Amino acid sequence: MMDSTQMKHLIDVAAGRIPADLVISDCMVVDVLNGMIFRGDVAITDGLIAGVGTYQGVRNIDARGAYLIPGLIDSHVHIESSLVSPLEFARLVVPRGTTTVIADSHEIGNVCGVEGVDYMLEASMDLPLSVFHMLPSCVPSTPFEHSGAILDAETLKSRIGHPRVLGLGEMMDFVGTIEGSERILAKLMVARDAGKSIDGHAPDLSGLALNAYAASGIHTDHECSTVEELQARIRNGMYVMLREGSACHDLRNLLPGVTAANHRRCVFCTDDRQPFSILNEGHIDNHLRIAVAEGLDALTAIRMATLNAAECFHLNDRGVIAPGYRADLVLVDNLKDFQVGKVFCAGRLVAEDNEYLIEGTQKIPTSVSGRMHVADFSAAKLALRISGSKVRVIDIIEGSVVTGSGVAQVTSDSNGFFQSDTLQDIVKIAVVERHHGTGKVGLGLLRGYGIEGGAIATTIAHDSHNIIVCGDNDHDMVTAVEQLVAAGGGITMVQGGRVLASLPLPIAGLMSDLRGGPVEEHLQSMHALAREVLHIHRGLDPFMTLSFMALPVIPALKVTDMGLFDVDRFEFIPLEICEM
Repeated sequence: MMDSTQMKHLIDVAAGRIPADLVISDCMVVDVLNGMIFRGDVAITDGLIAGVGTYQGVRNIDARGAYLIPGLIDSHVHIESSLVSPLEFARLVVPRGTTTVIADSHEIGNVCGVEGVDYMLEASMDLPLSVFHMLPSCVPSTPFEHSGAILDAETLKSRIGHPRVLGLGEMMDFVGTIEGSERILAKLMVARDAGKSIDGHAPDLSGLALNAYAASGIHTDHECSTVEELQARIRNGMYVMLREGSACHDLRNLLPGVTAANHRRCVFCTDDRQPFSILNEGHIDNHLRIAVAEGLDALTAIRMATLNAAECFHLNDRGVIAPGYRADLVLVDNLKDFQVGKVFCAGRLVAEDNEYLIEGTQKIPTSVSGRMHVADFSAAKLALRISGSKVRVIDIIEGSVVTGSGVAQVTSDSNGFFQSDTLQDIVKIAVVERHHGTGKVGLGLLRGYGIEGGAIATTIAHDSHNIIVCGDNDHDMVTAVEQLVAAGGGITMVQGGRVLASLPLPIAGLMSDLRGGPVEEHLQSMHALAREVLHIHRGLDPFMTLSFMALPVIPALKVTDMGLFDVDRFEFIPLEICEM
């Protein structure tokens, strides 16, 4: 909070009576409020913008005519999906111009419960990057899988008052919301009673069902994939988050729906973005490049990445370049390529020429380390007996987390057990419960992955993050699971009983304790092995694709530790199709 002495100092600097702490001079200032660009100096003191005009400062940085834009805001992100800690996530995204993120700790919440939420709050404190949080609303996301914890309304209430908690995260249980489930209503009221926002997650929802969802207080949705869905949500009073992640690429599909009339209800988000995407393509700066390349006015795109996002989440201290606002600022070379030169967080130069300038240390508390409680697991749990030949298969759809619900004719061995069919590209997939030692293993068949001669397993398996493993033989699948248990979580590949490569993820089996660069280098070498040795199709991300095969809130067919799940019918179904 600012006292009167600090206020007087700010006013004196703004009036030009005393020098500013820092002046960024000769910059093309992007005014998102008027939709204009003008040349001037920006004076900064005590982390705030004092004024825009002609100023003198204790320090001066000559922008040499570069464009100065407000710091970029990611409106919805799961930091865990970057595979690194919050500290290292900041190291990745701040040099790309992102100064604020709205994080949903849904992933670690599913593994560690409130301890995971507390870790993310603590680990993201005192970073140059401003990290605000939405409390995970659906842990577990459905009752059709075993997660590591249950976050009920009372638990959420205990954290909703935290100053960096802005509300309730994506409400994936749209069925429970629409039906007015008492359990869901209790969670919604936690946010509403605290005067805080509620994020949405409602793919394909329309008509009266969408009306009911919006009436419950849902404020945003990042699951739009068509212009019609975007328009319907805005019509229902919601903000639309245009997503461009590592797995989901909705931005180009949605941009034709952004108009002069509705763009103020549009913001950008990444949702899930891995190190490769950030290091090679960018973060929200990538959204800006895509938007402008697709024909959107640059000032409109910048407004969506700054002012709109700030207003969406009631962050009234940022998002514009004006007196009294937080000095989160980014210098870019032009408004087409958006190559970032310098990044300022609260008036402090924190990144320059893609280099993060701030050092920091981290520790992994025991409350979120390991989290591998697998019991009663053996090759027998993977045995899949088939009495007939007609089965349901999960069909991979390249470039999407949506899957198809397919049918195939398969063969079994002399004992009646399923045999992998490389000609049809059909292999076994399993989810092994890892949180409570239940011994549960769900089995399914996957088509379109390409794996031959081995197995891949990971503890990143949305949303409950059990172990998911896929392979063309049980022996390698068992070895892969056992290796992950011994390592405390991660990603591994096995061939002929030998571990080809592994990436340990000691933070809840979701995040590495290494820097983003080394994680990315290791992942890329693993990607190459997955394609060249295990023959995973080149159009797929070998590990991210696998991780979404356990997501029981995205159509159409998925597998959890409890069995094969039909998302459209919202019920378990048998793998075999019985013919009368």
